[in-house]
Amino acid sequence: MIEIRIHGRGGQGNVVAAYVLAGAAFEEGMRCQAFPNFGAERRGAPVVAFVRIAEKPILRRCQVEAPGFLIIQDESLLHIPSVLEGLKDKGGVLVNSLKSSEELTKEYGRPMIALAGSQMAQEIVGRPLANVALLSAFLTLSAILPLEALKKALSKRFKGEVLEKNLKLIDEVGAHVSAGQWKKEAKHVACA
Repeated sequence: MIEIRIHGRGGQGNVVAAYVLAGAAFEEGMRCQAFPNFGAERRGAPVVAFVRIAEKPILRRCQVEAPGFLIIQDESLLHIPSVLEGLKDKGGVLVNSLKSSEELTKEYGRPMIALAGSQMAQEIVGRPLANVALLSAFLTLSAILPLEALKKALSKRFKGEVLEKNLKLIDEVGAHVSAGQWKKEAKHVACA
């Protein structure tokens, strides 16, 4: 089982990202869970969403305390100590940031991959919501699911021009991250 924690702020599509990622797993015949955790429901407030993906039934019903991967939709959240808490030793961190991966790694003392997801989404989709770009990058890096599964999951949620632009965004992201870079890590961070 792979556990993912997604950190963002209200209004960034954090919960939608979790449901779409779980939907992509479902499209591939995997078992999945996706659920949010947030305090005050207001735009800009920190929001955490959790995703579990497994080949066997998932019996856990608690929050993800020790994720294998973190997807951070807002770089400013890295200043909150609990955001990086519990990440497994060989786990991966993907951050929506205009900084380079090297800058983030140096600043926070652990390997991170940066993606200018908001900028890419603004250019292609017309809105600075990084969630689809980050999911595409995550799946490209980890290779736990094919991008086609993400596209199928999105097609069940969106239609028309919105869907077409997001599909284009998914394809564009592939050129900005190394395919399979986290494939080995995905095996190490899987839990029973």
